[in-house]
Amino acid sequence: MVDVPRWGSDIPIVGRATEVARLMSALERAAAGEATAVLLAGDAGVGKTRVLREVTEKARNHEFVVAYGYCMDVGEVGMPYLPFSDLLNSLADSGDHDDVFAEHQVVRRLLRGGGPGLDQTSRLQLFDAVIALCAAISRKRPLLLVIEDLHWADQSTRELLRFLLSRIRDEHIAVVASYRSDDLHRRHPLRATLGELVRLPAVERMQLDPLPDPSVSRLIRALQPHTMPAPVVRRIVQQSEGNPFYAEELLAAALERPDDASIHNGLPSALADLLVTRFEQLTPEGQQVIRVASVAGRRVEHSLLRDAVSLPTDQLDAGLRDAIGNYILEPAGDGQAYTFRHALLQEASYGDLLPGERARVHAVYAELLSADADPARSAAARAHHYLASHDLPDALTASLEAADHAAHVGAPGEVLHHLETVLEIWSAVPDAEARVGHSDIVVLLRASNAATECGDANRAVALTRAALDKATAATDADLTAQIRYTLAKNLVQVDRDQAAYEQSKAALELIPATPPSATRVWAAATHVLTAHYVGAEQEALKAGQEGLRAAESLGILDAQSDLIVSLLCLAPVGRDTDDGLAQLTYALELARRSGNVAVELRTIFNLAIGRYEGGDMESALLWTAAGIVRAHETGMSASPYPTQMLLIQSLAQHVSGDWDAMCAERDQPLHVRALGLQVDVARGVSIDDELARIFSTTPAELLQQAQSPNARTVLWSIDAAINAGPAAIDQATWAADAVAAIEWYERIKAVLDVVLRPNYLVGVRLSALALTAAADQFERERIMDNAAGMKRWRATADKLIESARQTMRHHLSGASSPHLDGAYAVGPEARAWVARADAEYSRLDAVDSVSSWRHALESFDYGDVYERARCEWRLAEALIAAGERHEADQHIKSARETAQRLNARPLVSALDAIARRARLRSAGAADTRDSLLTAREHDVLSLLAKGRTNRQIGKELFISDKTASVHVSKILAKLGAASRTEAAAIARQRGYL
Repeated sequence: MVDVPRWGSDIPIVGRATEVARLMSALERAAAGEATAVLLAGDAGVGKTRVLREVTEKARNHEFVVAYGYCMDVGEVGMPYLPFSDLLNSLADSGDHDDVFAEHQVVRRLLRGGGPGLDQTSRLQLFDAVIALCAAISRKRPLLLVIEDLHWADQSTRELLRFLLSRIRDEHIAVVASYRSDDLHRRHPLRATLGELVRLPAVERMQLDPLPDPSVSRLIRALQPHTMPAPVVRRIVQQSEGNPFYAEELLAAALERPDDASIHNGLPSALADLLVTRFEQLTPEGQQVIRVASVAGRRVEHSLLRDAVSLPTDQLDAGLRDAIGNYILEPAGDGQAYTFRHALLQEASYGDLLPGERARVHAVYAELLSADADPARSAAARAHHYLASHDLPDALTASLEAADHAAHVGAPGEVLHHLETVLEIWSAVPDAEARVGHSDIVVLLRASNAATECGDANRAVALTRAALDKATAATDADLTAQIRYTLAKNLVQVDRDQAAYEQSKAALELIPATPPSATRVWAAATHVLTAHYVGAEQEALKAGQEGLRAAESLGILDAQSDLIVSLLCLAPVGRDTDDGLAQLTYALELARRSGNVAVELRTIFNLAIGRYEGGDMESALLWTAAGIVRAHETGMSASPYPTQMLLIQSLAQHVSGDWDAMCAERDQPLHVRALGLQVDVARGVSIDDELARIFSTTPAELLQQAQSPNARTVLWSIDAAINAGPAAIDQATWAADAVAAIEWYERIKAVLDVVLRPNYLVGVRLSALALTAAADQFERERIMDNAAGMKRWRATADKLIESARQTMRHHLSGASSPHLDGAYAVGPEARAWVARADAEYSRLDAVDSVSSWRHALESFDYGDVYERARCEWRLAEALIAAGERHEADQHIKSARETAQRLNARPLVSALDAIARRARLRSAGAADTRDSLLTAREHDVLSLLAKGRTNRQIGKELFISDKTASVHVSKILAKLGAASRTEAAAIARQRGYL
């Protein structure tokens, strides 16, 4: 054969200077302590691997520790964490990081030989340990992690990568992951992951485009420096369409068959034909080696290939030498494995096999792998080969082993996949139940639990329903009860409360109360929740009390803790009281003794929110901090309760006025970050761009997405809309755009009505804030003597106040039963916002306005410093109108001190404006913007420019019509203006407005 230099040689990289420079810039940032990640996209053969090799070589020259991981295409079978296993093994094999691995034993589960199994919670411990280990290594030398072929990644790999990239920030870590963009069809699982990753601050996406024609020509000349006919070069450039791999293969074909007219006059019908043509140039031994190797995938171990090929040693060596020498295979790692130089080579070789030949080789691999010293780790590959060889009985057994191994390493997505494979072929295996040791009902139940762990609530419901459909009167009652209460928990996750209630009730009826049993205890724990959700409070109470007694008699500590928390949410004396604190403290002790971290975190969350609801912000912050630390210690920082604790922490910081601390940490889930928008608005910062992102989806679309497998992320989007809602309404209100404020109110209320519950208590706050805008606009219409406008805005205010009062009545009467552990409850916060709504409504007629604002101010004494200041502002206005100027002055001073401390500029301006208008002492020194006009004349001028009449100016500034007329005359004289319109124009020109 003609020797054609390949990308693996020393040929300089062609046409990729910009991309390499951009990647090196990312590495420089990582070396400086700013963690970075680049998602490198490109079509098959476009040169992603060559660029990565160039960058990794430069990285090593810059003292980076470099670790490679590869994803593998093994059909529909998942091999959990494969690229991370590669990465960690390469780091461990170097021997340079033994001390770090000794400190993070959890990661050994992904190394050769494995380690202890993972339960449902310790999967997150593994994630945290991987990040901690990488961070520790990067403190010695910068670390570059490279993952190739991410389009073949299993679900657990995608989740671990997402977790890693969302957590790295100040570490000396760079991550580069490549994937085929042309493989990402609309339903490809990587698409959703990429959508989440690109929103992370550390992540950027880079598209590797085809090479321009001059670069392809340079590549051809570099690969074949000898004289080549210009027409051949042009034809290769044209036909390769900028794809370097295609160009190489076309060049090789042209050189190897210079007299073949098909090369000069046109391409073979498909690239696969061209590649197969290259394989045919190999020796028979070389062809056999690549055919057998292709069945294993892109990478194959030497020992496995040796046994599968069944050639004498000298012939095997000759075949390998031929395949490697012709750049089809290349040695990998420590030389104990081989990879196809490009995935397209493996795909073309595999596709050229006859169906029978393909099945036979798969069977050989399956049998060889069954003799593996660590059969659990090879179970997924065996399942793949058995399926491809049509050996369904052994495929079923291997798939179950693969599910067990995936559970062992904490990969619920792969557990689910393997169990679904078992279920698909179950009926085709006559002795399936005998092989497995139990019925397919148990497999369905286990699969539903795996789906729940993956966050695919709808799939969990479908699988549990299938298990229930298969259950008959002869099915063990204990197992049927487990199916029913599992289905109930799954139905709650998809907001099917009534159906969930019916299933948990049926589960309880299946198991007698005596003697006590663990199944009935957990059925009761589920029924407490579902009965509460549908408003059957007495039934929930009865089930909870019975379950608690049984849990105590059986010594099931975590169930005791869980039930204590649930019962406390039902009790008249809630978690915001001293008695509630005592009960939760005891529940926390039980949870810690049981070792159930999930129940422990639920209890800490309830302690935190109980303190928040009770108005004790200091204690709430202490408990949230404790919970977040505990979650980090146990690897549970990404689970739901710690995430909600971040929300409570931000709420408490906002209420207590610790805004700088609240906004300092921006690396938070979307719904937590959305709270910071309220601070931005209060400080006069525009949030239009953020609102556009958060509200890019309609309520109906959110409702539909909430039924998707990625429901948790969707729910965060819903919470983000709710948490950003007050900021959106406030921004419009400060801009005096009441129409926009009401539109925002209606839009956010629609999210509550459509997606959550119409009487969700946050609606009280939204109504109160919208009432502020409505009352402001009513006052503007009153000043303008616009009776129609006043009527319109009074009608709007009537609807808003009724909505707030109705929601509060709904909760106080017990008619509403929000989900347990909800972020809002009828405590001092909700009562304060109802008082605020009443006070805003009182502005329409100024009837009892002073007393209403006094009550609102007192209601916010639980600790909301900003809202207290806003209430003092409005109380001061009401006091001025009532002639109580001295007290008004005191409130303005107090509110201004708070507003200045918080840097709440719009509120400071509003307080200064009312102080000037009312000529209060708190107005301070005269306005010095321009000595030509006095402070009062500036106030009059601003209203004059808005088209106000003298009477309207007088009403707004609390002065008589005559006084307003005198001020207008003085302004016209000082500005040398002949009319009010000219005065406004001159004022704008001189910058007075």
